[in-house]
Amino acid sequence: MRPFFARLLSKNKTEEKDPMKKFLIVGLGNPGPKYENTRHNIGFKILDELAEKREVGFEADRYGDKTSFNFKGRKFILIKPTTFMNLSGKAVRYWLEKENIAIQNLLVITDDLNLSFGTLRLKPKGSDGGHNGLKSIQELLQTTTYPRLRFGISDEFSKGRQIDYVLSEWSPEEQKILKERLETSAELILSFGTAGIQNTMNNFNGK
Repeated sequence: MRPFFARLLSKNKTEEKDPMKKFLIVGLGNPGPKYENTRHNIGFKILDELAEKREVGFEADRYGDKTSFNFKGRKFILIKPTTFMNLSGKAVRYWLEKENIAIQNLLVITDDLNLSFGTLRLKPKGSDGGHNGLKSIQELLQTTTYPRLRFGISDEFSKGRQIDYVLSEWSPEEQKILKERLETSAELILSFGTAGIQNTMNNFNGK
């Protein structure tokens, strides 16, 4: 077993003894106003929604904007990496180690071209699916076994226009539905930390 993954697994017993379990929630995206409302930044948008619901604000920190809150005996630490998408793994690895969080308590939120718009799919592991942010995380964590929430952005683009599509803003039709989808995604994150991944998958996947 590779060293970094082994260290994360070794923290499980410690975390079980802690009355306040900690969860690291990382929404993927690119920093700056240029990318704020693009499809590729859905991870940031979901964390913004959750932070607003919990009445907390983000502040600049190492490798990302950070905030946290307590909910039902759990501590949720939210990170929006400022490394740009292709280096997302730097932020994930740093905050896992700094906060001493077990890898099963990590949740990475990303856009997915293979799912229809607004579809939510939570999984305990999986491939990077060609997503550069997930590739970076996989490379630095040395594993594909970590929970991730994929938010469908569909694949309504012509051949050779994928990059333009993911870096473009939501259509007017999508905007009408987006708020409700963000709210549901925020609820899913709270469920992940309190009800567990299996119950959350059963209650939210495909909805």
